[in-house]
Amino acid sequence: MPAAPVRSGRIRVAPAARALARAALAARPVGLQDVPAGARLLDRYARCYLVPARTFLEVAADLTAPDRDGPFRALSVGGRRWFRYRSVYYDTPGLRAYHDHRRGLPQRCKIRERLYQDTGERQFEIKVKGSRGQTVTHRRRLADGAPALDEVSRGFLARTLSGAYGPDFEVPRDLTPCFTTEYTRATFVAEGGRITADSDIVCRDAAGGEVRAVRDLVLVETKSHGHHPTPADLLLHQRGHRAADFTKYAALAALNRSLPAHRWHHALRETFPATV
Repeated sequence: MPAAPVRSGRIRVAPAARALARAALAARPVGLQDVPAGARLLDRYARCYLVPARTFLEVAADLTAPDRDGPFRALSVGGRRWFRYRSVYYDTPGLRAYHDHRRGLPQRCKIRERLYQDTGERQFEIKVKGSRGQTVTHRRRLADGAPALDEVSRGFLARTLSGAYGPDFEVPRDLTPCFTTEYTRATFVAEGGRITADSDIVCRDAAGGEVRAVRDLVLVETKSHGHHPTPADLLLHQRGHRAADFTKYAALAALNRSLPAHRWHHALRETFPATV
């Protein structure tokens, strides 16, 4: 994929990235230490939407308006309101985690290392499904230079999966890095709700293949404690958008067309149209 064109000494900023910045700067900020407890949502229900930058700006302006009852605020850390993320996903040689998600199995997991590129903080994360079908995230902080899959992390993985699915659940052992994603994220929070907005999504596989999302596309994820639609969901529905069956993990199928991905085909075609 060619680099972004340079004109007059400036790199062209993608429309989606500009939208994230505008929305975050227009909202009232909130520091990490002041995020409401009800907005942390490590145990949550989530819906994904693939929307044009303009639509995202309209929805964000409504949700963050000062005169709104319980307006969303933009997460701010060290004066920054949007952040660069890098996630490395681990899977077996046969891509067990990928296929478990593709099949929608109730007992499945995602295993990844997340790097917050602006601060250097690293987390080892495991996502599992709860008893009510919600997503539950477990994480441990990684020390500088420590391998993501050291003995401590493997023990943490085994305990987490056994605790979630019982002692008979087969914990994946032969794990290797299979997939990397990078993107820019802005986060908006209110009591009981959280919205993340991602732009500049780049996905790479272990063989060096790469796909980039449409430059005007914002991946919006609404997160809450219950199944009911959130205010953000309702605003998106009013503009003709419905939740997409999508996960960044699905981009493996855009990188490797031999992988089955029927349930994600429409979302992949919308996100990575040149490759699907």
